[in-house]
Amino acid sequence: MTTGTPLGELRIDIDRLQQRLADLAAIGAIEGTEGCARLALTDEDKEGRDLVVAQMRDLGLQVTIDGIGNAVGVMAGQTDGPPVMTGSHIDTVRTGGRYDGNLGVLAGLEVIETLKSAGVTPKRPLAVAFFTDEEGARFPPDMLGSLVFVGGMPLEEALEIEGIDGPTVGAELTRIGYDGSAPLPAAPPHAFVELHIEQGPVLEVEGITIGAVTGVQGISWQEVTVTGQSNHAGTTPMGMRRDPGYVAAACASFVRDLVLDIGDPQVGTIGRVEFHPNLVNVVPASATFTVDLRNTDETVLQESERRFADFLAKTAEAEGCSVETRELARFEPVIFDPAVVDIVEQGAKDLGHTVLRMPSGAGHDAQMLARVCPTAMVFTQSKNGLSHNPLEYTAPADLEAGANVLLQTMITLSEA
Repeated sequence: MTTGTPLGELRIDIDRLQQRLADLAAIGAIEGTEGCARLALTDEDKEGRDLVVAQMRDLGLQVTIDGIGNAVGVMAGQTDGPPVMTGSHIDTVRTGGRYDGNLGVLAGLEVIETLKSAGVTPKRPLAVAFFTDEEGARFPPDMLGSLVFVGGMPLEEALEIEGIDGPTVGAELTRIGYDGSAPLPAAPPHAFVELHIEQGPVLEVEGITIGAVTGVQGISWQEVTVTGQSNHAGTTPMGMRRDPGYVAAACASFVRDLVLDIGDPQVGTIGRVEFHPNLVNVVPASATFTVDLRNTDETVLQESERRFADFLAKTAEAEGCSVETRELARFEPVIFDPAVVDIVEQGAKDLGHTVLRMPSGAGHDAQMLARVCPTAMVFTQSKNGLSHNPLEYTAPADLEAGANVLLQTMITLSEA
């Protein structure tokens, strides 16, 4: 039931949403920038979690926390049953911005407050969630919390994952007080929709306000360790070297050539390289590097993986080096529910916005929720395509547009 403004005319309060974003960004703020750093399950993440959970409770939501630390706040509806859920994450990379993930969670709270302020009780319950370790920057793989939420990884296995700085997920959840008791896997929502900045340049370049996201690229992350022979950089002839540094460099060059040969939308990145002993005048004993390959087509993604593996093996063998690989994450491409994508697109048009159907190049919690319920995403512009960067920025008008599309999408899903 509603009093006053018709549901289709409800709008969020952009000043209130921006204040929420600023308050969260102040936690873990990177000095001299607009960015913030809250790696998953750190003290900064705990402080951010405490703030958002307090806001959920201030809105009268029923808050539950599960064994992997996901937090869900539920607003009761006119009927019982699975809620229409929104949300994202509040952990960041070490050099993060204030919008990635945070927007999806805080805009969800803004949707709830908008409805409550208008005296609206939705037909179905509504829920806002934040999921643990979406970034995977401290504990691989990324989207860890939502993966466990939908049953894609046993909780016991997830709790044993070691972070890049040593502690396990389970130990850190206990330390910060977010080892909750809500059951896992969780009961599936009625539907899930996630608002997120694009984290790329397409909407801005095309002059489009809203992206109706049709799916998420498949992601292949692996860590490669090449072992050779450490030796003097000046006295060892080139033909007598077993140089893992050369193998790593050749692989980095090959990945660029590979993705250009396959063509769009294939992408690939060598994101981290570590040499040992990492000295200017020493042929390294080992090189460890990561490989990130992505494509919207599973068959083509598998082809890129195979071609890289062949090149790595042949190059290392020719250099007299040995190779070990470790899978960090592997997710097949996800296609979102066409009916929910249609609702997002129509909602944007009804609000007078231009809209583009598009895939996501980044991984998101929504791709995990798509395993268990109808799911889609709403994208807003990212200035200069920047994300995972303190310069990440989305204009207030775009924040407002995206949050209002989220509002209307959740109303439609709840009332249907």
